[in-house]
Amino acid sequence: MKAKKLSQLSFVILMLLICSLGQAETLQSPLALALSRDDGSQVSLNDYKGKVIYLDFWASWCAPCRKSFPWMQQMHHKYRETDLAIIAVNLDTDSQLGREFLQQLDADFDVLYDPEGRLARRLNLQGMPSSFLFDRDGKLLGSHVGFFSERQSQYEAELKRALKE
Repeated sequence: MKAKKLSQLSFVILMLLICSLGQAETLQSPLALALSRDDGSQVSLNDYKGKVIYLDFWASWCAPCRKSFPWMQQMHHKYRETDLAIIAVNLDTDSQLGREFLQQLDADFDVLYDPEGRLARRLNLQGMPSSFLFDRDGKLLGSHVGFFSERQSQYEAELKRALKE
């Protein structure tokens, strides 16, 4: 329980830093930033060029995040044969908490780790979970803060539109 509270406190501090330093770092494209996979290898979101990217930020302590994972899993399977890449970025300062979260849910889409919140800062993350939809060229098409079950059909319609472009 102490680890969970510590992780929550760390995230609050991280979010305050993001707000205060949001403009300090500049990068031509946030998609150029490399993040870690569970095995420790690095991947840049630019590696997904040519795919529609649904990028979701989450943390182990986030209750709405727990609701978004089944939907992302469903979309991943439904659109597996298309150019859609579902990517979930964990922001826990202790990545082990994210791994424990994942043991309770099905998630065979890509999961990356950003414990320092570098990508979240570059995208000016406003809350948890937050999702961003990018077209095949890396252009931001839209974003959502929070996950609302009653909006799942709207979220899917946005994916379909992006895949048709």
